[in-house]
Amino acid sequence: MTVLLIGAGRMGSALLKGWRARKIKPVIVVEPKPSAEIRKLARTKAITLVSAPSAVKAKKIAACIVAIKPQILKGEAPSLAAIAGSGALMISIAAGAPVAALQAAWGKKARIIRAMPNTPGAIGKGITGLYAARGATAADKTRADALLSALGQTLWVNREELIDSVTALSGSGPAYVFHLAEAMAAAGVAVGLRPAEAEKLARATISGAGALLAADKSSAAALRQAVTSPGGTTAAALAVLMPELTGLMIRAIAAAKRRAEELR
Repeated sequence: MTVLLIGAGRMGSALLKGWRARKIKPVIVVEPKPSAEIRKLARTKAITLVSAPSAVKAKKIAACIVAIKPQILKGEAPSLAAIAGSGALMISIAAGAPVAALQAAWGKKARIIRAMPNTPGAIGKGITGLYAARGATAADKTRADALLSALGQTLWVNREELIDSVTALSGSGPAYVFHLAEAMAAAGVAVGLRPAEAEKLARATISGAGALLAADKSSAAALRQAVTSPGGTTAAALAVLMPELTGLMIRAIAAAKRRAEELR
């Protein structure tokens, strides 16, 4: 199948990397301001690079992945109507762009899937939430899985509004973890470590714990309990964290979800 990628920024480039590893081709990329890496891929014929959707022959496209920012998509969506009308599966990874708005630009018969990946997809360790609009087929879902799993895991939700929840939890989630690393490093400095030492310890602890969480089938609660000796140092820290952290995270993710809803 010929895959059309609209936008080769950070997420689009991550998709390209994953597709090349999986030998998914041919790929046409629409990017008016390509990076040096994208230009190199075009020179070596790994992709076909064009500057606008008007340069693409719509009848050849099996799937079109729209990887541009929501504010740009609002203006550019109508230019993809011919591609959607040709029968291509349309996959949008733009937050705040509901199916109704996409259908207004692409037509009621457009087969649309919304996707919300996250930044660890850049190294194949992400997770993408997916929602198939009415009219998308089982084959469409299989194709979307094949394309988006290039970024890591996938998870389907059965209601469109849950894409906002996915955005709030996993789409924005890497920033929460990065902030935790910042906070742990600052706490390390506060108890006497040098900044470089504290940062190294915090980064390695979080990345190592994440790797263990991925490798071990035990629940997060069970893994936490395994580290926590009664009356020990971890228990002392958790006595401070646990009464606050869950409620704080619930409020934070609720705020992110509200903002995602406002962006529609």
